[in-house]
Amino acid sequence: MLVKGQLVDIANKNIFPAAVHIENGIIQSIEELAEAPQRFIMPGFIDAHVHIESSLMAPSQFARMALTHGTIASISDPHEIANVLGLKGVEFMIENGNTVPFYFNFGAPSCVPATTFETAGATLNAQEVAALLENPNILYLTEMMNFPGVIYDDPEVHEKIKAAHRLGKPIDGHAPGLSGEALRKYVAAGISTDHECFTLEEALEKLKLGMKILIREGSAARNFETLIPLMDLHFANLMFCSDDKHPDSLLAGHINQLVARAVAKGNDLFKVLQVACLNPIEHYQMKHGALQVGDAADFIVVEDLVNFKVSETFIKGNKVAENRNCLFESEAFECINNFTAEPIIASDLAYSPNAQEPVIVCLDGQLITDKIFVAPHEIGCENDILKLVVLNRYQNSKPAIAFIKNFGLKTGAIAGSVAHDSHNIIAVGTNDEQICAAINQVIYNKGALVACNEKESHVIPLPLAGLMSNQEAWQLAKDYIALDQFSKKELGSTLKAPFMSLSFMALLVIPHLKLSDKGLFDGDTFSFVHQIS
Repeated sequence: MLVKGQLVDIANKNIFPAAVHIENGIIQSIEELAEAPQRFIMPGFIDAHVHIESSLMAPSQFARMALTHGTIASISDPHEIANVLGLKGVEFMIENGNTVPFYFNFGAPSCVPATTFETAGATLNAQEVAALLENPNILYLTEMMNFPGVIYDDPEVHEKIKAAHRLGKPIDGHAPGLSGEALRKYVAAGISTDHECFTLEEALEKLKLGMKILIREGSAARNFETLIPLMDLHFANLMFCSDDKHPDSLLAGHINQLVARAVAKGNDLFKVLQVACLNPIEHYQMKHGALQVGDAADFIVVEDLVNFKVSETFIKGNKVAENRNCLFESEAFECINNFTAEPIIASDLAYSPNAQEPVIVCLDGQLITDKIFVAPHEIGCENDILKLVVLNRYQNSKPAIAFIKNFGLKTGAIAGSVAHDSHNIIAVGTNDEQICAAINQVIYNKGALVACNEKESHVIPLPLAGLMSNQEAWQLAKDYIALDQFSKKELGSTLKAPFMSLSFMALLVIPHLKLSDKGLFDGDTFSFVHQIS
């Protein structure tokens, strides 16, 4: 097999006409030619940190769509399904991912549960994590979100870290806002990356201590514009990632979009491509090809080096995508789940606010939140301060209730069973009846995303762990776009990605104020503001 075009040699900063000779899925030779077609052959893109579950797709469907954008590999953290189903969930992700031509590179989840301040569906102790790390399919220890456990020498946390060191596998970090002596101790434990920087100064401090910084642009958290100035001087220690990407965002593009944006800002082409294609291979000791003789024939063909529109994607010498079409189907799979909550009634959501009630302030495009205090009469749609509810999905329990600003809903409610990290049911709405109706739709489906008002409702069932659909990728994206538009046009949400933002309002390890199934939680003091009695 022969593929001709302009070969982009990132390591040697060179572009030349070439023919790539492939036999048995391996690059046998790269022949320089006098001339070749004006299309560009280059290594495939890598998402250096992603939770596949957030795409609402099983790995096999995620791969089909990602490959059309030239993404051939990901560093995948199965943390979400692990918090629902434990080892069984991680094993499902590996097995399902192995059914398609894509390099998922799963890690061993480090924080299941993420904290003791919420109810998860499973636990992975240090011995189980160590056993997972022994699996050759597991490349690394996933993001160590329990940074207080690292800093204050929690023995269970440090046992997991030691297991990764013992096997020579890297450890991903998660330390939003951490600095000074606390950060130095965190890095000294051998934690090598961070994808949670939301200021340039934070990223520079972490780089100075030897961390690799992942520039994240997902459906909710968007840090590209803030961090892209690092490219010129620090490209050797950067990677691109999406972290969490909903199906509508993935339909539009993936790492190829970040490459195009970085080049459009005047950054050196080869520096950008090193970040997008090569740095993750070196850091994670990945096993796929980097467009060198003797490598697996894993590469892409793009129309130009401006827009990076991908015309062909090859895995092990086989063309798997062409002109935004995936060239293979995926196998059917059995949905596994862990969901026992029973329906509620509207009176279960009754709550009397305090004279100065703490309110979560959702920040569009960020995972962090602000907090304000308001009087009871200020709560309501007119001030965009709405009721937020988290309900335990693993056992019957009283709902946890708080208030949130900036969702923009004027009517109805939205709810879902995707609520990082333990994935209890989360809902926000304009009145108790609609919130109750949305929650009960989630319960009826044993996992779903729901948007409703008094006239109609839109539901995307998530039968796989209450996190993922069993639909085909493009149909799911179409359904999600309809749900998203209904939430904005009919219900009034002003957020770019209301369901993605909602899912992070239960993420306790990101400051400043969040809600778990056990109560309102302050991420700065790592303690409850008020707790369910």
